[in-house]
Amino acid sequence: MTHKNNIFLITKVIVPFSLFLITALILGCVNIPKNQDNACLILKQNRNWVKALKKTEKRWGVTAGMQLAFIKTESNFRPTARTPRKYFLGIIPNGRISSAYGYSQALDGTWKQYQKSTGNKYHRRSSFYHSTNFIGWYVDRTKNKLGIKKNNAYLNYLAYHQGHAGFKTGAYKSKKGLLVVAQKTAKNKKIFDNQLKNCRHF
Repeated sequence: MTHKNNIFLITKVIVPFSLFLITALILGCVNIPKNQDNACLILKQNRNWVKALKKTEKRWGVTAGMQLAFIKTESNFRPTARTPRKYFLGIIPNGRISSAYGYSQALDGTWKQYQKSTGNKYHRRSSFYHSTNFIGWYVDRTKNKLGIKKNNAYLNYLAYHQGHAGFKTGAYKSKKGLLVVAQKTAKNKKIFDNQLKNCRHF
């Protein structure tokens, strides 16, 4: 086998397959939090998440409480969460509402932008750490593009949900349901950050 064939085998077969096995093992160890209102209990159930939260907070300046609040709103801490299916004539499956997937519910296109921007080619949306890093990256971009402060969970969530271009149009202002969700997310961010101050698992 030539050197070129060896490189192809490693990059196209061995590495992706290894990552698949690692992801499968990680998913098998994930415990979806039973009590999603208490940050300390969430981390007690998944202590390996602490490192991810702290690393993202240090790198991107997004608090652990905000990361948890976004993930709770988006996926309820389910690593393989997807949007509901669409049905043709009410009975025939016809794809899904969107390509949102994983803890952060990042869309296919946005996730690819993240991978390219950060150089994290093999990051996966079903990974808790990769998802918290994505949230940190997105909030950082929001600050740079829209001037929204990183600790403003309400506006950051609206920009996260609508996308930067969508947020600029101001269309979210007429979406009452979305505004309620954003308010709840901001409330959870504050609660989680306060809880983590006295959490022995953090």
